[in-house]
Amino acid sequence: MRNWMSLQADFGSFQHRRNVYVFALKMSFLAVVLSGVIMVLTIPPLGFFGLLPVTLSYAISFGAIFSWLVGGTVSGMLSLAAGFALHELTLSRAEFEKLSRTDTLSGLLNRRAFTEALEKTEGNASLVIFDVDRFKAINDRFGHACGDAVITAVSGMLTSTFDQISIVARLGGEEFGVIVSGEPLEARMERIEGVRARIASGAIKADGHDIRITVSGGVADLVAERNKQQVYASADRALYLAKALGRNRVVHEREGLHHAWHGLAENGVDVEGRGLESDNVMQAYGI
Repeated sequence: MRNWMSLQADFGSFQHRRNVYVFALKMSFLAVVLSGVIMVLTIPPLGFFGLLPVTLSYAISFGAIFSWLVGGTVSGMLSLAAGFALHELTLSRAEFEKLSRTDTLSGLLNRRAFTEALEKTEGNASLVIFDVDRFKAINDRFGHACGDAVITAVSGMLTSTFDQISIVARLGGEEFGVIVSGEPLEARMERIEGVRARIASGAIKADGHDIRITVSGGVADLVAERNKQQVYASADRALYLAKALGRNRVVHEREGLHHAWHGLAENGVDVEGRGLESDNVMQAYGI
């Protein structure tokens, strides 16, 4: 009986109250069956040797009543109490698990949960790392409450843009990660560029201020057998490149160093003199 109950606790779902009652009924039925088996094995031999204080028919009747009323009822009540205890434990565990995987400000997944999801993603997807441009200046000028409002607003726009098969997370600070799945690369890039343009085109209202922001993004492709850490590093380099090229843009890893070099020159970076930004880009790309 203990082993059977253990199996029910391991494999049964106690998240819903209905399952608790089903569990109690099963345990009550099992107690009645076991009581009946014990009665069949003990009462006839006792009657055969004349050790019963009553007739065999009375003994069987009393045993049946005892098994139903005592065995079934007591077992059912105890199982019900245990089931509700497991129910509360399951809910508490689920809530704790949710909190441990959720960013409290944005309501999105946190970095830990996003990393786990990234490891499980296989092929036909893109990893995007978004970063709010000049976020520190927003905090310094408008205050941290407005900075929090910006994070919340960007979280909402990312969630509404990408469908349920995509995964959106706040990686920390003003940085967000998105795994865009289930579309051709061109369609994924169109949606990624679309959310960047949407964020740049409007203003976020907070504490009486209209705060205009932009985001930069770096994109890398998730293909079969490709190391996830390499994908993340490539997306991070593409994000840095988007920042170096002037911000408010999305850069895909395939755009390459040639595009970066010409973009830096067009933005007035001293490429020949190996200025700070160009030097950092060269270092990021291993040159």
